[in-house]
Amino acid sequence: MKKVLLIIGLVASSVLTSYAQKFALIDMEYILKNIPAYEMANEQLSSISRRWQSEVEALQLEAQNMYRAYQADIVFLSQEMRMKRETAIIEKEKEAQELRRKYFGQDGELFRRRESLIKPIQDEIYNAVKQISEEKGYAVIADRASASSIIFASLKIDVSNEVLAKLGYSK
Repeated sequence: MKKVLLIIGLVASSVLTSYAQKFALIDMEYILKNIPAYEMANEQLSSISRRWQSEVEALQLEAQNMYRAYQADIVFLSQEMRMKRETAIIEKEKEAQELRRKYFGQDGELFRRRESLIKPIQDEIYNAVKQISEEKGYAVIADRASASSIIFASLKIDVSNEVLAKLGYSK
């Protein structure tokens, strides 16, 4: 009997506390599209990325041209000349791979640039969301854009415009 009352008490208290919690949503894509600094940072990153990609492709093309020339001349080359040209081709391919890793690798230049340009914007958004959460007493604020499990949510609980207003980009 005591166990039954205890279980009923726990269920009742959990139901009551769940009704007391407030939830809200934000749309991070919408927020980011309305922040000019984010758009400029993305454009800058795209430009840098295209420039670096062309550098890597130029090295790869050079290696391919070296290989084609090697294939065309192979019958006329001595064993020693073959080895030198093969080594030069391999070195050029390695150089292209190393440049790709340097620019686009896990800790590459593009990653560092993205961190330096976009992280401050994300931190500002996080601080604004946190401040709104504390002011309005929200227990959870979820991102509608990345939460694929949210099938429907009322626009009444979307605080994206409040976040933009906190950041100084009011709509």
